[in-house]
Amino acid sequence: MLAADLSAEAAARVVAGLPGQGHRAIALDVSDEAAVADAFAAAEAAGAPVEHVVAAAGILLFAANGDRPPITDISVKEWELTQRVNSTGTFLLLREYLRGATRRGATGGRFIGFASVAAQLGGYRSSAAYIASKGSVLALVKAGAREAAALGITVNAVAPGLIDAPMLRQSLPPEKDSTVAANIPLNRIGSPGDVAGAVSFLMGEDAGYITGAVIDVNGGYRMQ
Repeated sequence: MLAADLSAEAAARVVAGLPGQGHRAIALDVSDEAAVADAFAAAEAAGAPVEHVVAAAGILLFAANGDRPPITDISVKEWELTQRVNSTGTFLLLREYLRGATRRGATGGRFIGFASVAAQLGGYRSSAAYIASKGSVLALVKAGAREAAALGITVNAVAPGLIDAPMLRQSLPPEKDSTVAANIPLNRIGSPGDVAGAVSFLMGEDAGYITGAVIDVNGGYRMQ
């Protein structure tokens, strides 16, 4: 497996916890077009071309006081940074992945993007910039699924709800968990493992006939 993060050290910690051998860790800014292309090219040159992708990089900016900023307070700089990481980053990974798969004639791959319940509900704790960027991911996976189908590659997304991860903890201290959980039918905040389970399913053979879809991982917070 190839783990990528803005911090090479953070990626290395992920790799260190994986079973087996041959895993690699790299530093990667998914919003950097040249860096994304180089990462895929380096993997192919090393004899381990990227066969599956989980595009999980994301950013959520809050106001200085930790509150959700209203649209009227969001700067163009904050808007563009959020789109660049969440939306453009997913696009660059998908584009480079499909370019390589097309060139090699690879089939049966998987691409999984990360959307959010915030984009589906208009958000409560998230800014309009974040909501818009994740809405873009929802649309991109559908377009990507249609184009990748000829290669037998599926393109899907997961849409996490309130998950006990660093992004949530920017605005929610643990002592408020019970109050927030009361609004979730399963009566708890989700765990990273809950999201990983959905990703694992989409990566597996049992999901081979699922593409252009979004799996909600939100404890019933949003039901279609």
